[in-house]
Amino acid sequence: MTVPGALLGLALGVGLLLVWRSGPRAPQRRSAPRDDGRRRRLLAAAGLTGINPAQLTALQVVLGLVVAVLVLVTTATVTISLVFGAFGAATPYLLVRRLAHKRRADLREVWPEVVDNLASAVRAGLSLPESLAALAVRGPEVLREPFARFAADHRATGRFADSLDRLKDELADPVGDRIVETLRVAREVGGSDLGRVLRTLATFLREDARARAELETRQGWIVQAARLAVAAPWVVLLLLATQKQTLAAYDSPVGTAILLGGGGVCFLAYRLMLHIGRLPEDVRVLQ
Repeated sequence: MTVPGALLGLALGVGLLLVWRSGPRAPQRRSAPRDDGRRRRLLAAAGLTGINPAQLTALQVVLGLVVAVLVLVTTATVTISLVFGAFGAATPYLLVRRLAHKRRADLREVWPEVVDNLASAVRAGLSLPESLAALAVRGPEVLREPFARFAADHRATGRFADSLDRLKDELADPVGDRIVETLRVAREVGGSDLGRVLRTLATFLREDARARAELETRQGWIVQAARLAVAAPWVVLLLLATQKQTLAAYDSPVGTAILLGGGGVCFLAYRLMLHIGRLPEDVRVLQ
């Protein structure tokens, strides 16, 4: 083999080695587990941005162990203590879901006012960053802090799009997503109909909030009655657990099977009740 042929073969081999070692051309993004992402979105919707999913899981584990130990010390029955330990572990997650639902309901009531303020500011000739920053002073009390952080962030960076992204992540609300994306489009492509679009959106939001409030009022007593019906057997079980005959019965294999079966039936019935009585919720499609 001649010297040019050897050099050509060496260059070809080095090139193939580099191509093989380079790996896939597309950057690989490390995605979070699905459950972790769901919990993170739930915490953001509840306004608990200072807590991460790992801390919520740790709180569930600790509370479940504490409740299980307390019931075990009180009743000296492993089966009953494990059942109520599971209830204790589920309590923080259920509280976070309740906080998220309450925060979304509170925001649903004040979004029309936010949109009206934005429309008035745009009609008065203020720029979009100034209109959003003004909500930190004139906006609803529950939303003043996020808009104040938006104003500080925009003053520090001067990047309107990045500040909007951070505001949208902090609000974690479907209506907030729509408002933010409307303002983003208006900023990028312009348009003289922004004020009319915002006023139409405010009217729609008021009608939606009025209809949903009426439906939730009619539905509320049914949901509370169903929750009471699910909780009542377990309260009775905790009261009966003070008797030795009851403890001996539920500490047997048959008693364990009864507790597991009753817990499964209660869980399925409660989930079915929530599914039947569930109202349609806005989905964050513009995340």
